[in-house]
This record gives sequence, structure tokens and C-alpha cells, in this order.
Amino acid sequence: MEPMSFTRYVSLGDSFTEGVGDPDPGRPNGLRGWADRVAEVLAVDNPDFGYANLAIRGRMLRKILDEQLEPALALQPDLVTSYAGGNDIMRPRVDIDANAAAYDEAVGRLAATGATVVLFTAFDSGSSAIYRPIRGRFALYTEAVREISERHGTLLVDFWRMREYRDWGYWDSDRMHLGPAGHQRMAMAVLDTLGVAHDLQPLPPTEHPVLTTRELRARNVEWARTHAAPWVHRRLTGRSSGDGISPKRPELAPI
Repeated sequence: MEPMSFTRYVSLGDSFTEGVGDPDPGRPNGLRGWADRVAEVLAVDNPDFGYANLAIRGRMLRKILDEQLEPALALQPDLVTSYAGGNDIMRPRVDIDANAAAYDEAVGRLAATGATVVLFTAFDSGSSAIYRPIRGRFALYTEAVREISERHGTLLVDFWRMREYRDWGYWDSDRMHLGPAGHQRMAMAVLDTLGVAHDLQPLPPTEHPVLTTRELRARNVEWARTHAAPWVHRRLTGRSSGDGISPKRPELAPI
């Protein structure tokens, strides 16, 4: 079977796809991320390759679809990656069934173009004391995405089953976004799912020292002050981390 080759790659989503947690001052929005890493591999020996990244941090599912679906379709991609809905799960109330129905319709439109579409399940939060209380929501969302993927014949990156992400060394210090090692590992998973040969190698996860109970408590208090509290404040005031942020790559262009 001939290896898959793509010339028009468009990525949709939120901070996960924008690349938050993987800083690179030389890139648009100051971020790299797994989607850029995938695009870099796809561009090798492919002079006609173009890549657009429409993702914006903080976006919930409906807004991703409202703002990004039509521009993505207009770019006539032959490869689409999409992750949407994670921010909704974190809200006090979420209608996962209604979100799944909206996502199903959008994915159907993307798949109907003939493009290869890649979806993602949610991360299994069972190993996280912070997110364990809403693990059921993550599981329901994951099962919905699996069903959507099967219905429309998309490829699926099963984040839920990637147990290495239970190591906080793959995550940013905010405990909400992947760090560089996490983004690299996700890029490898996407390329492997596509069946694209690559020479990416895992990056070592950030090492975390063994802490005493008192040190751990102090670190958790600091995390709550610097990351959790601002996040909650934005939710209470109706603001988003993506306010005023534009897509880092709104048009197809070389990378």
C-alpha cells in the first residue's frame, strides 16, 4: 500500500491544537505544539505542502464549530485534525449529548469532502486528583467521539488509552496543557495513526522531585494561586484565555 501523502493540512480546535504549553517565540502566537510538529514531517520532500492552524485557546465546542468549520472547508484540505469539547467538560454544566450531536454533524461535513479526518478522544483523568471527580464526563465524551469516528470513517487518536500521560512530566506546569514532551509524543501518535513514516523520537519528560507531604501541599497551593484561580475567575466573569487571540496560521502556507 502506498504511504499516505498530504498537501493541504488544516487543524481545528482549542489550546490543545494551538500548542499551548510548547512555547517557541519564533512562531506565530509564540507556540509550536504537536500540530506544527506533524506539519513539519509532512512537509519534508513535499514542495506543494501547505498548513493552516485555526485553533484558539479557551474555545468551547460550539464556538470552534461556528468560527473554524467554514474557514476549514473553504481551504479544501486533504487532511484535517480536530479536537473540540474539552473546555466544555470543565464547565459546571455541560450537555455532552447535545455537543456530540453538533460535533457529529460537523465531522460529517468534513468527512464528506473526501479529506482524511483525524479525531481525538479525551485524556483519562482517573489518575489525576484534580480532574478525577469529572472522569465520568471525560468517559462519556470519549465514547461519543469513538461513535462519531466510526460513523464517518475517520481516523482516531485514542488519547484515553495513552497511559504515558499519567506522568506529569508530559504536562505543562499549569497541569492543564501538554508540555513539549507531551506535544512531541502526541505528534508521533498522529503520524503513526496516519501511517506516515517519521524519525521523531520521544523527548524526556520533565523530572519532578519526590516531595514531602508539606512540600506537595505548598506546591498545590501555589498552583491553585497561579493557575486555577485565574481560570476560575475567567469563567465567573465570562472571559476566555483566547480573548483577543487570532488563529496562528489562518491560511495554508509552508512551514
